[in-house]
Amino acid sequence: MTSLRPILLAGGAFALGCLTLPAGAQLASPLGAGAQPDNATAAAARAQTEVAVPGPAAAAPFQPAVIDNGAAQRPAPPATDTPVRTEPPVPPAPPSEFEAYVSGVVGKPLRRFGAELLVPEARDFTAPSTVTVPDDYRINPGDQLAIGLTGAVQASNLTLTVDGEGRIFVPRVGAIMVGGVRYGDVHDVIARQVTRQYRSFDLEVSVARLKGLTVYVTGFAQRPGAYTVSSLSTLVNAVLAAGGPSEGGSFRSIQLRRGRKLVSDFDLYDLLLRGDKSGDAALQNGDVIHITPAGAQVAVIGSVNREAIFEVGAGETVEDAIRYAGGISTVADGSRVMLFDSLGRRESGWQELTPADAQKRVAHRGDVVRILSDIGIARPVGQQPVLVTISGEVAKPGRYYVAPGTRLADVVARAGGLTGDAFPYASVITRQSVKAQQQQSYDRALKDMELLLSTQPLVSVNRAQLASSGNQALIRSVVDQLKGREPTGRLVFPLPVTATQLPGDLVVENNDAVYVPTRPVTVGVFGAVASPASFAYREGMSIEEAVRSAGGIQKLGDKSEIFVVRANGTVLSDGRRTLRARALPGDLVFVPVDADRGEFWARLRDITGSLFGATVGAASVAALTQ
Repeated sequence: MTSLRPILLAGGAFALGCLTLPAGAQLASPLGAGAQPDNATAAAARAQTEVAVPGPAAAAPFQPAVIDNGAAQRPAPPATDTPVRTEPPVPPAPPSEFEAYVSGVVGKPLRRFGAELLVPEARDFTAPSTVTVPDDYRINPGDQLAIGLTGAVQASNLTLTVDGEGRIFVPRVGAIMVGGVRYGDVHDVIARQVTRQYRSFDLEVSVARLKGLTVYVTGFAQRPGAYTVSSLSTLVNAVLAAGGPSEGGSFRSIQLRRGRKLVSDFDLYDLLLRGDKSGDAALQNGDVIHITPAGAQVAVIGSVNREAIFEVGAGETVEDAIRYAGGISTVADGSRVMLFDSLGRRESGWQELTPADAQKRVAHRGDVVRILSDIGIARPVGQQPVLVTISGEVAKPGRYYVAPGTRLADVVARAGGLTGDAFPYASVITRQSVKAQQQQSYDRALKDMELLLSTQPLVSVNRAQLASSGNQALIRSVVDQLKGREPTGRLVFPLPVTATQLPGDLVVENNDAVYVPTRPVTVGVFGAVASPASFAYREGMSIEEAVRSAGGIQKLGDKSEIFVVRANGTVLSDGRRTLRARALPGDLVFVPVDADRGEFWARLRDITGSLFGATVGAASVAALTQ
């Protein structure tokens, strides 16, 4: 019996396994109610029971649909614009006949307005590949879209190319038409199609790559033909990629045609002059850009903000042409406009127009408009601003702005009047207009002197002595030093030495300078004397006494050519009688060397005495001869 137990147990177990019981049936123990089976037997029984009668199945967790991008779909590298043709830059076009003519009138090169945009270094107006795609961009065949989905359907790195019919194919969703759809609307278009298959998802759409557009540039372009440009390019980008308008092309009428429709007739002047880009339309594949022939051209020169040759439209006036040139400059004479017809169809020569006439006068091809400058013109004294500098022996030295036509006496009064130590006889009044006039006379006198000295050895009896190298070198040295000096612009007035006031009726000019010195106490003696120096002045002394104070005239001195430069700027030259003249405070006495050059010294004395005046004149002569 013992040996049969395992077999019976096995058979009982098999029989139980073959029974079909209700799901809620409880199986009785084979040992009876009071028997307690061991743990191993109970575990085995539970296991057999679970296998024989399966319970309710547990719900599986939700698994979202996954759209696989596939090995064949990889993100494309950033798009780059590759033109159909890679030609070297076109050199700038030579000047047209009108440009060459106007350049000759102005005296400098003058080109058409806008021509600087056409040089090779300024032609890179392509849209960069990293630019943000605008919402109004239309999706084109060949563009690639990057799509991301999360939620009920998941996709990452899904890059889809728009086919030739404008569709993309999204796995598990199907074909979606996106060609011609605004980039700002493409998200909603794709989302509506995905909603037909799935719910509760988030969608992200961006442009991964722009394929580019093929457009055609025709008409008067530097390089007409087909061009591949960025999908974000505009009319201006394509025009400049083609080199811009040619010599005969218009800047005012650039037409964009799409099929048989004229999309835009763009005026480049709107962009260049006013910064208005509203007419610069975005391009689409297959667009045609046509550059029309140039219209009438007018040159605007002179005192304007931008000299150039401008293209004028039908009915535009001379004033419009001036406005294209930026208007008149700060220094222009705005009261008149000069007009010249280079083709000679109307009046010959320059015509003067008023601003009102310029508003009405229609500009014609070949016209030259000139705006005159209003500076560098000598104005009447009554129109000049006047700044006067007064210094020296006045109560309030300084710079004073006065009204045109003011007298010197009024300026002195504003400066508080003269002091008790003032010496009006020796006052130095300098003026810029006088200085310029003196400079012209001085330069002419020096040229005459050079001619005289160069020809003197040819006509003189002692030509051998005069033509010696040492003598010529000395003369050349003196002339060269005189060339390096400038006139002072001093005004010389015949005031008496006892004068107590300045010449009050003198009308002052702008930048006049007035210096009132104190009374000098010396008389200077220079030149061919034993001891050149300045000596104390005493009332009633003569020039000869002053010369004797300097040791007298040396043997090489020329008594007949002695001259005196007075403190007021006048020159006393009366031969030997000069020595008997009365000395005045501040006199500068000069005794020249007697070297058979009397004509030379006379000319030198006239130049320095009359042009430099007083201290500067005599001191210059003394310095040159020592």
